[in-house]
Amino acid sequence: MTAAAMVAEFDDVAAWTAEAVEDLGDEHAIPAACRGSASPAALAWLAEACELSAGDRLLDVGAGSGGPAAWAAKRFGVRPILLEPMPAAGRAASKLFGLPVLTADGQRIPLRTDSVDVAWCLGVLCTVEDKAAVLREIHRVLVPRASLGLLVVVADRPITDPPDGNHFPTQSELIDLLETSGFDVVEQIERPAAVPLSWTRRAQEVTALISARYRTHPAYTLANRQDTRLAALFDHGHLSLQLLHAVSL
Repeated sequence: MTAAAMVAEFDDVAAWTAEAVEDLGDEHAIPAACRGSASPAALAWLAEACELSAGDRLLDVGAGSGGPAAWAAKRFGVRPILLEPMPAAGRAASKLFGLPVLTADGQRIPLRTDSVDVAWCLGVLCTVEDKAAVLREIHRVLVPRASLGLLVVVADRPITDPPDGNHFPTQSELIDLLETSGFDVVEQIERPAAVPLSWTRRAQEVTALISARYRTHPAYTLANRQDTRLAALFDHGHLSLQLLHAVSL
């Protein structure tokens, strides 16, 4: 069963984000739908590492509201396929960007074997207990020697009391998982910190509107509690955001 805090963080907030963008304007859509982890510098690194090119079938596993996939489609002309288990998040992606969304989780991807050119999985593995099952499914649907771009919250040590629904891998656990699932890790960096002011401003405007409308809603309280607990772990150096490029063997 999905933790209530995870539903609040990734489903309720996604629906509110789509509403806010509708009022504020389409230029707010990608920054707001990349909430939490993705940024222009991180997406650019992943796109270049994975050598995205026009026409590539890009599978985004756990795509949320679709911001990263929409960014890749706009900048590189890829053909995104979004996989998202949270219904409201999938509806938000369709509403915001008109992208195709499969409502399913990463352990059961409803696509043929060897049918995808490249895959992204951003901020998702740390929310999944059976990470190996997700990675094996991604490997199955990728063509041989295809790229996988990852953004992963990595722990410096096992976290005994993580925020609800989170299961942070350590660095060694992450590399072992990828290798045993059929991937060769090519490169890894810590997520770049710099975010343009224009991107930050638009995302903050959406956040402010959501707060004004829903700050008394129980789901808003839950999502805020998740954010606070995560921020404390980052502030104490126990978590870091890592970008990885791997290739299917």
